[in-house]
Amino acid sequence: SVRSSSSAPVEDLSSSSAKSSSSVSSSSEYVPFDHAKTLGYQKFEDDGYKTFTDPRNGRSYYYITIYSEYKGYSVTVMAENLNIGDMVLGENDQNDDTKIERYCYNNDTTKCDEFGGLYQWAEMMQLPSRCNTESCDDLIQENHQGICPDGWRLFTYDDYCVVRGYEDINNDGIKGLRSTYGFSGTNSSGFSLVGAGKRTKKGGFDSLKENAYWYLPEEFEGMEATHAHFGVVSALTESAPNRDRRDVKLYGLSVRCVMVENQAE
Repeated sequence: SVRSSSSAPVEDLSSSSAKSSSSVSSSSEYVPFDHAKTLGYQKFEDDGYKTFTDPRNGRSYYYITIYSEYKGYSVTVMAENLNIGDMVLGENDQNDDTKIERYCYNNDTTKCDEFGGLYQWAEMMQLPSRCNTESCDDLIQENHQGICPDGWRLFTYDDYCVVRGYEDINNDGIKGLRSTYGFSGTNSSGFSLVGAGKRTKKGGFDSLKENAYWYLPEEFEGMEATHAHFGVVSALTESAPNRDRRDVKLYGLSVRCVMVENQAE
C-alpha cells in the first residue's frame, strides 16, 4: 500500500528554532540558512521566483517557471531541494513505513536546512521500504507525488530536459543549472542546483558541494529490481545526466518537486 505524504507524521527539524547537536552548541541559537543565496538573477515578479509554504512542517520554498524552447513548454519547479521528515542516522535504512524519514549530510540537521534532505528511492516514492529491494513497478503512478506536498509531483527526466533546454540568449548548458553558491555555475536557468552530495549505500556521506544527485520516479527497465534511474550533475564537469544511468535504490539522494498543474499538453 502507498503511504500518504499528506498524512505521514513528520518532525520539523528545519524551522527557525532548529538546532544541530553535532555542530551548534547548546548555548547558541541556530540561524536558518538564507536560501536566497542559492538563487539566480531572476527577479521576484510574475516571471521570476515565487514562494510556497509546505503546510506539513511550515517550510517555505522558492520556485520558478522555466520555459524550454527545446521542448516547447514550461515546468514550474522548486528552486530548492525538499526538506521534510524525521532524521535517521546514515547507518540505518529508511524503513519505518509509518512516517517520512530523511538523512542529513553527516547526520547534521543544519545541512538539511542548507542543502535539503537525502532520501532512498522507496522513501522518495512513499512506497513500502521493501520496494528498495524488489520491484514495485505496479505501484508507480503517473505524476507520482511521493514525498512532495499536495499539488506537486516528483521531478522526471522530461522535466530535466525542460530545465536543461531553458530559454536564454546565453544558454550556459549544465553550468546554467548550477547555483553560484559553491557549485561553480552561472544559474542562468534559475534552477539553482546545489551540491548536496549523497548518503552512500554503506551509510556514509560524500560529495558535498561536488555533486547533485536525484532519483527518477522509475525503476530500471531490466532484471535488476533493486535499481532505479537517477541523475547527477557535477561541479567539476559539464557532463549532462544520462537517460539510462541507474544504480541501487539504497543511496540517499536529493528530491525536487514540480507543480502538477503545469503539465505539457
